[in-house]
Amino acid sequence: MDRPMSGLEFRFMALGYKLRDYFKPREDVLREVDIVPGSKILDFGCGPGSYTVIAAERTGTTGKVYALDIHPVALQMVRSSASKRGLKNIETIQSDCATGLQNSSIDLVLMYDIFHGLSEPNAVLEEIHRVLKPGGTLSFSDHHMKKDEIIARITKTGLFRMSERGKNTISFSKAG
Repeated sequence: MDRPMSGLEFRFMALGYKLRDYFKPREDVLREVDIVPGSKILDFGCGPGSYTVIAAERTGTTGKVYALDIHPVALQMVRSSASKRGLKNIETIQSDCATGLQNSSIDLVLMYDIFHGLSEPNAVLEEIHRVLKPGGTLSFSDHHMKKDEIIARITKTGLFRMSERGKNTISFSKAG
């Protein structure tokens, strides 16, 4: 589906994320999401792992965070961050859509600032719907899109319905 950027481009982008994270910590975004110990989380389009590491710390040793990205450098950065922090509950997945996860196995999907660039967004939403447990949450944010556009695009598939609108994120619950 999507083609990854070069390693140099990705590293430059990741440097920009570090600067962003300094001025606007990712913890502020994740405060809007209910992450409890033992949660199974998919960080879809994890990039260098700004959210992945925080989610892994919050879900604890009984939980699991799957960090999915198309770019091998992103996954290398996630593994490095996890190792430095002694986190053993992160598993990386290199893919642009298919997760390889079991049906209805995930409590929470984080999808932040990735949707606008997907070549096949409906296929991605179908995959997220497949792996999300009944009652599970899709936490969504994309600063390239207006909130009303996000709600319309995610709910028009019939796979999700909006459940909460926060300052930084919009939460959707699995429909059907």
